[in-house]
Amino acid sequence: MARPIEDYAIIGDCETAALIARDGSLDWLCWPRFDSEAAFAALLGEAHNGHWQIFCRTPSIRISRRYCPGTLILETEFEGPDGAARLVEFMPIRRDGTSHVVRILKGLCGTLPFATDIIIRFGYGAIIPWVTRFEGTAIKAIAGPDMIVLRAGIPLRAGDMRHSATFQVHEGESIPFVLSYARSFGPVPTPIDPGSALEQTHEFWTQWSGRYDKTGPYAEPVRRSLITLKALNYAPTGGIVAAATTSLPEKLGGTRNWDYRFCWLRDATFTLLALMNSGYREEAHAWRTWLRHAVAGNPAQVQIMYGLGGERHIDEWELPWLAGYAKSTPVRVGNAAAKQLQLDIFGEVMDALFQSAEGSLNPPADDWDLQCKLIEHLESVWQQADEGLWEVRGPPRHFTHSKVMAWVALDRAVRSAERWHLPCPCDRWREVAHRIHAEVCEKAFDRERQAFVQSYGAREVDASALLIPLVGFLPPTDPRVRGTVAAIERDLKIDGLIHRYHTARTDDGLPAGEGAFLACSFWFADNLVLLGRGDEARALFERLLGYRNDVGLMSEEYDPREKRMLGNFPQAFSHVAIVNTAHNLAEHEKPAKQRSGALDQPDASSERQRS
Repeated sequence: MARPIEDYAIIGDCETAALIARDGSLDWLCWPRFDSEAAFAALLGEAHNGHWQIFCRTPSIRISRRYCPGTLILETEFEGPDGAARLVEFMPIRRDGTSHVVRILKGLCGTLPFATDIIIRFGYGAIIPWVTRFEGTAIKAIAGPDMIVLRAGIPLRAGDMRHSATFQVHEGESIPFVLSYARSFGPVPTPIDPGSALEQTHEFWTQWSGRYDKTGPYAEPVRRSLITLKALNYAPTGGIVAAATTSLPEKLGGTRNWDYRFCWLRDATFTLLALMNSGYREEAHAWRTWLRHAVAGNPAQVQIMYGLGGERHIDEWELPWLAGYAKSTPVRVGNAAAKQLQLDIFGEVMDALFQSAEGSLNPPADDWDLQCKLIEHLESVWQQADEGLWEVRGPPRHFTHSKVMAWVALDRAVRSAERWHLPCPCDRWREVAHRIHAEVCEKAFDRERQAFVQSYGAREVDASALLIPLVGFLPPTDPRVRGTVAAIERDLKIDGLIHRYHTARTDDGLPAGEGAFLACSFWFADNLVLLGRGDEARALFERLLGYRNDVGLMSEEYDPREKRMLGNFPQAFSHVAIVNTAHNLAEHEKPAKQRSGALDQPDASSERQRS
């Protein structure tokens, strides 16, 4: 039986990540990078596919856990009738090219019986490594280019393709375990001191999280979300993965199981503003740099997503030997949506570059030639049908959100050119922006329903229309925006959460059904703020915070009826939404007004006044 997704916590070193369950089972570990082959894969199959458990053998044990405040150091306490112990788990920040998972079991009082069991597998559970002993109690596992070394404070016995031990931890005792990864053709990883590593890791995270110095009722969830985003950050390039996992389902037992260990362009502006407004300008600048490098080249070859280093070849394939989370198959590696045409990404890229210049992250003229080429290409393709931001694997359509974001791209280009006196054919771009705006208002607005619909000629509304006022396409006071918000609330709000669309009507050939895509509910709260319904926005936001797990993490989707998380985990987009909505509810930084231009003078293209 698969553990609930919400049972997991993440640890990481800003290059790799691991997921650990409440009972001490480490079931998912990606080395040496998020998009590489995983050393363990128990989350997606049976236990023999690889795991590492440290668990208390007392039947009536009480388990509680938390992150050490301001850090990514996980502390799990086991309390029984005969004693108590704490398991401290973390990954030291990489400095020597080697990743380590450190687990320290500390006796707090009395005596408790424990056991550990490790099954090492490479290649998503498919490859059994050759394991040997060395340095007395240490073991070394090698298969092809990969090597894992486990140094334990107790001896381990081998048998049945695993290594195990039973032991006791007494008051005042500390038993360390250090699992290290390195390339097999290099030297064996040098031993590290677990205690010193803990001190250094604690210092790193507390100093980093301490840069967010705001107070108030939402300071804690914002800080935890920022730490989670840092955990999903690949420090060498500045890229931020959408999630640490692949193939966690949108519906238990279903087929909507996608690989999210890549960087999506459409996350660009939301992520940039979340970092900038929280005081993390260095990370915002690194994210912008990753974005600039990823899209560099022929604009006709821009993809919707890339690898952590900007890699473009992320072909999708399936892992038939894995049972899938809760029997949800297929398990996928790579993402075929990378080859889709999604016009909205041009708006996201241009808006992110505009906002970064507005925030003085870089000179406004940086990469202006590249931006001009992107706009020139968009001029030639904006009239095409595409697959849309939800990446529906069906026939292309003229999605409303895609056209809105095409307008955003041109709007930001004109605003950039006029604000900072940059050379461009402003009159032509302004005219194209006006044509797009007029077409969307004519073909995407259902006058009978008084709402913008999912695509031209459709009848169904789509939660992506909540972005119309957030990006400044129309002001929130426009009757068409109010009507759209009302229609979305009426049609897509189920059990208090906003669903992104009616999955039964997506025409993508996949079975219908999924949880509520959590970011949509945050966007709805943002709209309520702009509409002056602050009390409702705050109530919704606080309800959404209640859907985080016990250590403050959030997945992609949630099923309020089954009270279960769904989708890949932890989800960067959900945590970005927490940060931005919290800022929208504050008195000052409001990302919704930054993107919409409400903080600016009237924009250069003047489309909101002309349509």
